[in-house]
Amino acid sequence: MARRAKPQSCRWCGREVPDAGLGRRRQYCRQSCRQRAYEQRALMRGSSLPPDAVVLTADEAAALSDRVYQVRCAAEDVATALEEGADRDELRRLCTELLAAAKAADGWR
Repeated sequence: MARRAKPQSCRWCGREVPDAGLGRRRQYCRQSCRQRAYEQRALMRGSSLPPDAVVLTADEAAALSDRVYQVRCAAEDVATALEEGADRDELRRLCTELLAAAKAADGWR
């Protein structure tokens, strides 16, 4: 049995979906994610929102915007350090901060 090259992400929460082997790829990592997705689709029927719309509260949108801003600032810090000839330890520290900001931004679901 050949393993699939690219891991599948859960369509609800974004976690990696375990490879079930043969047959159609699973779309959800757990039954609860599958259920939440079904409930969301049921709520969307008959509304004017497109099926792939993402609805956030004002607080959620602001928090996501803040996390994206932190990633941008961290990336700019790395670029500036490179231009200024920062040493390896400084670049490593800045890259660690950039990765931490990116991981925090990715966890918005």
